[in-house]
Amino acid sequence: MRFSDSFLDEIRARLPISAVVGTRVTWDKKKTNASRGDYWACCPFHGEKTPSFHADDRRGRYHCFGCGVSGDHFRFLTELDGLNFPEAVERVADQAGVPMPARDPQAERREKEKASLTEVMELATAFFQERLQSSDGAKARAYLRDRGITSVTQQTFRLGYAPDNRNALKEHLASKGIEKAQMEACGLTVFENVPVSYDRFRDRIMFPIEDSRGRVIAFGGRAMSADIPAKYLNSPETELFHKSNVLYNFARARKTLGRDETVIVAEGYMDVIGLAQAGFEHGVAPLGTALTENQLELLWRMTKEPLLCFDGDQAGLRAAFRAAELALPSIAPGRSLRFVIMPEGKDPDDLVRDSGAEAFQELIGEARSLADMLWLRETSGGVFDTPERRADLEQRLRKLTSTIRDESVRFHYSQDMRERAQAFFGTRRDNRGQGKGNDNRSFGGRGQQAAGRLPVSDRLAHSALVRSAGPVMPLREATIVVALANHPALLDAYFDQAASLDLEHPDLGKLLAALLDIVARGEPHGPGEVAAGFEARGQAEVWERAVGLVKSAHQWPALADATLEDAREAFVQALHLHRSSGSLHKELKAAEVALATDPTEENYRRLVEIQAHIREAQSTEALIEGFGVTSGRVARG
Repeated sequence: MRFSDSFLDEIRARLPISAVVGTRVTWDKKKTNASRGDYWACCPFHGEKTPSFHADDRRGRYHCFGCGVSGDHFRFLTELDGLNFPEAVERVADQAGVPMPARDPQAERREKEKASLTEVMELATAFFQERLQSSDGAKARAYLRDRGITSVTQQTFRLGYAPDNRNALKEHLASKGIEKAQMEACGLTVFENVPVSYDRFRDRIMFPIEDSRGRVIAFGGRAMSADIPAKYLNSPETELFHKSNVLYNFARARKTLGRDETVIVAEGYMDVIGLAQAGFEHGVAPLGTALTENQLELLWRMTKEPLLCFDGDQAGLRAAFRAAELALPSIAPGRSLRFVIMPEGKDPDDLVRDSGAEAFQELIGEARSLADMLWLRETSGGVFDTPERRADLEQRLRKLTSTIRDESVRFHYSQDMRERAQAFFGTRRDNRGQGKGNDNRSFGGRGQQAAGRLPVSDRLAHSALVRSAGPVMPLREATIVVALANHPALLDAYFDQAASLDLEHPDLGKLLAALLDIVARGEPHGPGEVAAGFEARGQAEVWERAVGLVKSAHQWPALADATLEDAREAFVQALHLHRSSGSLHKELKAAEVALATDPTEENYRRLVEIQAHIREAQSTEALIEGFGVTSGRVARG
């Protein structure tokens, strides 16, 4: 019995390959990362003591780096158990809960027709490639050369050129024995409402669009003439091609995606190609439209947190907001999105061509979470100066988070949005009350930390849509990093603790990483030298901001001219408070989830107990408030 490709793809989509292989092997706990779909075991095909057999759920493949065997769900059973292919399909389908199809002669006939159509598309692809290299394609080659696309990249992506002729492709295919009906079924000719069909693509650079198995199923064409109304033209919907179910470069990106990488979603063909040429080979793009639910599912089959790139103008941010709202109902533990907002007037292809791969990598490091984008959408440009307006914001946030289907994620999003609103409104009230004795002078006190969740980042703040300030730097975190940088003896004594610090503010995290890199490379890092190291790593502005914040809050023990004893005493206290606060708040969230899902008296008592511990910790922090002013030491900042 012949099985359709769609049936086999459905089985693979429903059942991770680890579930098939896991019935015959024991996964290695040290090397396996189940949350990333990354599994390791000793190979069942040859005897070994160290695990070299790898199963990758994202790609639906297994491979042994020892003996070289590899394959998919079905090949694993045919090679290991000696089953024939139909038997392997039946076993995996049963495990996946997919009913076996009844014999359908019509379906088998359609599969044969689709196979013949893919052969036609392959002939068309080869024709377009050949024309790009001919005299007809000189203008197209010059355009690609001006865009920095090398000949190797052109061949990798099989770029081509459709001549400015109404019948060039049609006549070529006819000479190969292809019938008129097959050309029409592939969408290669225009035949409706015209007496004689003609080529759909003319005078265009051609981008072959492949399915998940790497077979050409459609084309995108970029017009060479500026007078053409449609700059980009895609193939119409056909038996092979349904654009809402396809991502450009999906098969190639899935194949090249590394274990520690995530798929990058750009907006166009040239972005994907430009990124690949710059070393980011795991890029894909929707086909001229906004992302669809089916395309999101394809992305999540590849990686847990796809990275979506959007322009920094109003249209780009609106597209990012639409994608965030579309994804929200379907997110789940370990399944979300992150967003990269490009500088205004730049797309990924422009950026890597003008500024290099490092500039794009830096943007990836600044990616915003899905929760950040939703909060930004609801707050950007808004005025919340009355109780009614604040209540309206909270109502919209509740309505938004209620669409999340996963109960656990929905709970955490509701809590996160509630905390953001409380911090946001509290910050606004604090700003109105400045100069009335509300300053917080503790070593990393809470006043600044409460303001650390403002709605926008520095990069978004300079976009066309948002013009407000970026996230406020938490004082305690800033003081810890400044103290480590200004007192090398502290860094030597507490290097492991510093390396494992979990900092909420992204810029401070990068600053700490730069400091650790300076030490690891053996560079000079005395109080007068560390600034040069930060400047060399592009962190001078963050360092100046952090020092300025510490000085303005009178946290003199962290500064360079404080004694080591003072610095150590204050640093140890701040480190303890930072860790205690983080640990207690994680316990609090877990207790709230437990009470929400299982409202027992025991869970309620646990929640009350943790809340009491948090109040005690806050009281302890209050005891050291004003350390730099009232301790008798002279403030030196």
